[in-house]
Amino acid sequence: MDSRDFVDRVWYGHDAMASTLRTVLVPAERMFGAIVGARDILYDAGWLPAAETPIPAVSIGNLTVGGTGKTPIAAWIASELVKRGVLPAVVLRGYGADEPLVHEMLNPGIPVIVNPDRAAAIVEAARVGAGIAVLDDAFQHRRVQRIADLVLVSADRWTGDVRLLPAGPWREPLEAVRRATLVVVTRKAATDATVDSLHAALSAAAHAVPRVSVRLALGDLVRAGATASREMQPLRSISGRVVQAVLSIADPQAFVKQLEEQGAIVSTRVFPDHYAFTAAETESLATGFRPDDLVVCTLKDAVKLAPLWPRLAPPLWYVSQQVMVERGVGGLERVVDDLARLSSRTSPTAG
Repeated sequence: MDSRDFVDRVWYGHDAMASTLRTVLVPAERMFGAIVGARDILYDAGWLPAAETPIPAVSIGNLTVGGTGKTPIAAWIASELVKRGVLPAVVLRGYGADEPLVHEMLNPGIPVIVNPDRAAAIVEAARVGAGIAVLDDAFQHRRVQRIADLVLVSADRWTGDVRLLPAGPWREPLEAVRRATLVVVTRKAATDATVDSLHAALSAAAHAVPRVSVRLALGDLVRAGATASREMQPLRSISGRVVQAVLSIADPQAFVKQLEEQGAIVSTRVFPDHYAFTAAETESLATGFRPDDLVVCTLKDAVKLAPLWPRLAPPLWYVSQQVMVERGVGGLERVVDDLARLSSRTSPTAG
């Protein structure tokens, strides 16, 4: 069992060992919670100031470690702002080398600023002509002011048991969504009952904060590294086929379930989230497949693997996540409308 499997077992496992380890970690969890709580008190009281920004900023964040769909939602927000005549910039801390590449692929022409100093990154965004900064993964980063906070919570990983780090994946307790402008419940393969359970818990924690539900649905297959012709296959083509899924994402199980729901028989090669593949590793991985294998990954992995994928190996295909609003239709669009109106600068040539 590698470190990733061990952590997932501790956080999400139902066996006696996982339960025992979570209990052992309770003192560390309480200490982490006390530090987080004290920090929030200082910000709420104004004793820790939030820096003003030259252009408005909106945060797309979450309460847990990875796997909620921040990147596709942030990219969707950015593209919707362009449709409204606003040039956004996507601001990232640069934790994973794949995320900037994904944003650049999803929204060509939109500036992507990578800098762990968010305040400096927003200044840079303004310098290149952006009218608003879209902060990918910044809900806990309270050092800069923002005009809106969208908080994502994944139904695929909802267990009903909110445990803070290190006993669980939660960075903050559920009540932290009271700081949010809008809560976005995301799901890839979670059941309706699980989504309803999560909405009920969020309502109890912060009944005054509006909520929407979004499904991150699979799109068609696109050949990774293909030219502008964009060689594609319909998603339905995987039905009944054995799919070799290569994944280095935070929640591979949900993606596998999505493929299985389309009738695929899935075999996986799973790597740690944000894994940096080397040329040698990619060569070994790719040459291990048979010529007629259907090798599939996410866009997040395709941007890293495609430049290294051997020419004589089976083709590498990726599927993106499409944003589909299921509950609270109009709520997400209204937030984007408000962001566009509050933007300090528009660009008629954006996009």
